[in-house]
Amino acid sequence: MANVQSLDPDASPLDYYGWELRRLREAANLKQGQLGDIIFCTGSLIGQIETTRRIPTRDFSERVDAALGTDGLFSRLVGLVLRSQLPAWFQPYADMEAKATYISTYQAQVVYGLLQTEEYARALLATGMPDDLDGLLAARMERQRILERDHPPLAWAVLDEAVLHRPIGGREVMRNQLARLLEFSGHRWMRIQVLSFRAGEHTSLDGMFTLLRFEDDPDVIYTEDLISGHMTASPDTIKEAARRYAHLQAAALSVEDSAALIARVMKERYGDRPRPDERTVA
Repeated sequence: MANVQSLDPDASPLDYYGWELRRLREAANLKQGQLGDIIFCTGSLIGQIETTRRIPTRDFSERVDAALGTDGLFSRLVGLVLRSQLPAWFQPYADMEAKATYISTYQAQVVYGLLQTEEYARALLATGMPDDLDGLLAARMERQRILERDHPPLAWAVLDEAVLHRPIGGREVMRNQLARLLEFSGHRWMRIQVLSFRAGEHTSLDGMFTLLRFEDDPDVIYTEDLISGHMTASPDTIKEAARRYAHLQAAALSVEDSAALIARVMKERYGDRPRPDERTVA
């Protein structure tokens, strides 16, 4: 646990955030509890963030900026803090993802991270039994901000139908997650296709992959194994991945038919069901 006297602002983005929060709070002649009252949280939370025991959220950062008149300092810092909470092996991919102008991904097991609801992401991340689930979750939600830009990357996701049926987090979580996917059915920058079970064998039965394209840099392919991720800009690998993705898109349902399937699975598999005491007896 960090101590306010020994906190090293050069140690990490989180340490720097805590150090700056304490420095600027004291410069404003506010105690932790007083600042907490202003931004509608406890003084204890202020202290925990100052000493790096808690990860700040974007909402917290925006309220601190407003309270201390820091011209968006903490709103800018929180992005670096949340990015630093990602696993070290994943951070290079997250950096590249944030710079991409075009993203095409095939997901065989779970919903693509940029499309996950908070509840779905929490249930999924919890399976790895992380030491700081809240920090990982906040970092994943932060990644999704690239879709909120004025000019977000053009993104295309092909989801195996198994993704729709795997009950991550339970029925309500899945119902909300599929509803989230349907929100993108008319989205200008995002397209979702479902690879139906009826497609049978296909070119990517060995797992997920994501292709990132950039304005001025070479394309990159990202894959994952059991414990880490891998990126390559090998032209031969890029060519093979593009070929496979074209086959996946051709085999998958159309965007419109995919939305219809998602809606049907949401209703039939995860829709509201009567409780036992609400059922009528014939």
